[in-house]
Amino acid sequence: MATGTHQYAEDPRNNDILININGELFHRDEAKISVFDSGFILGDGVWEGIRLHHGRLAFIQQHMKRLYDGAKALDMNIGISPEAMVERLYATCAANNMTDGVHIRLMVTRGLKATPYQDPRVTISPATIVIIAEHKKPLGSTHGKGVKLYTSHVRRGYPDVQDPKLNTHSKLNCIFACIQAAKAQADEALMLDPHGFVATCNSTHFFIVREGEVWTSTGDFCLDGITRRNVINVCKANDIPVFERNFSLADVYAADESFITGTFAGLTPVNSVDGRTIGNGSNRMTQHLEQLYIAKIEAETAGVLQGD
Repeated sequence: MATGTHQYAEDPRNNDILININGELFHRDEAKISVFDSGFILGDGVWEGIRLHHGRLAFIQQHMKRLYDGAKALDMNIGISPEAMVERLYATCAANNMTDGVHIRLMVTRGLKATPYQDPRVTISPATIVIIAEHKKPLGSTHGKGVKLYTSHVRRGYPDVQDPKLNTHSKLNCIFACIQAAKAQADEALMLDPHGFVATCNSTHFFIVREGEVWTSTGDFCLDGITRRNVINVCKANDIPVFERNFSLADVYAADESFITGTFAGLTPVNSVDGRTIGNGSNRMTQHLEQLYIAKIEAETAGVLQGD
């Protein structure tokens, strides 16, 4: 049975985590927001998934830039500076005695509405900022054996409809794709762009390897993922040919290797797409890139590459 790409090892410590809501800490059973919150009513907000690695927030400057750029595009005032947000993230982890193997969901919505209506002008409070930090490690079995993908009929759309580069709470198209993949007994959905080229997955980014070259989409119809960008940069820094380009499902089916990327699990091999086995299972390039990516995380969280 397919189980999804974000499966994790259960950790009893998560039963008593403290969740940060607007700077105050609440036990998870007491953490609540209003039914008039913009995020609940309309999905009006932006978010980030962040890893805590050896006591440091990995690639935090990149995450903050994406969060605040997204809020600016939505004409949303987060209300605190990026520096204050980072301090709040660290404070939440410290309150939970967390140092490693932690995944954080940072969510910012426009705030409370006077009435359930989409117009931002009926917002009557500052932005709502929620930080959920959990002890969360990917399941080794899923990470080791690879995942199955299924191509969804749901396309990644044009930016004049809903810009796919924005990491917003409005993810219904991705949820539709995820449902379709789950019904097909796959772990995640592969999504195409409006022209029929491969764009991304419903919650991760997609790469293939062909004759020693690493390919990913142009990025025109997907979020500029932090892990995606760092893998591209790792390739460039190590003289591995990497291309952001258009390619079709025929290129995918004939690829030597394939993998997906994301903040939660890093690099995960793909063993099949639409029932086609990808390559011969060696995944040598994927394993090599994973080692280089882990080394980059180690360097960044050690302070060598702060601000990279």
